[in-house]
Amino acid sequence: MPDLNLILERMGSARAALLSAADRVPSGRWQEQLAFGGWSTAELIAHLIQVECAITTKAAELVERHPMPVPVWRRLHLPLWMIESRLVRRKTPIPLEAGLVADKEETLARLREARRGTLGFIQEVSGRDLSPYRYPHPFVGSLNLYDWLRVIAHHEVRHTKQIREIVNSFHE
Repeated sequence: MPDLNLILERMGSARAALLSAADRVPSGRWQEQLAFGGWSTAELIAHLIQVECAITTKAAELVERHPMPVPVWRRLHLPLWMIESRLVRRKTPIPLEAGLVADKEETLARLREARRGTLGFIQEVSGRDLSPYRYPHPFVGSLNLYDWLRVIAHHEVRHTKQIREIVNSFHE
């Protein structure tokens, strides 16, 4: 079984970098979109909240059932580090919930709440083997639940880079 502590460490370091980048966005510019049509920081954080909650909710549903056998060829997937790459721009298949877009403090509080849910799930399943539980990622392929927990960190790294781009655009 993969070490959940290593996954938690990666999630923690990704979150610290995300919050550091978000701290550089002034509250008055939190909901400001980039001139070339990108999301605002508020929208990015709302998206991260949605994705983390969706992953944790789906994982909690899966572990309540017996895992379905998956043939080896259907377990193949692209490397997870590709999620972090900003070379290939992708559109999320999850529509943004407008109600999650709020001022800086409220959005960051919701982000912390989402993480509490994730940590609660991890605590509940500690000691169980999560590798037989799988579902497909829309871009990289079929992932087990350990991989999905890793995706949370990789996804935050990706959007931390995007927030840094937003901050840099303020100085142009």
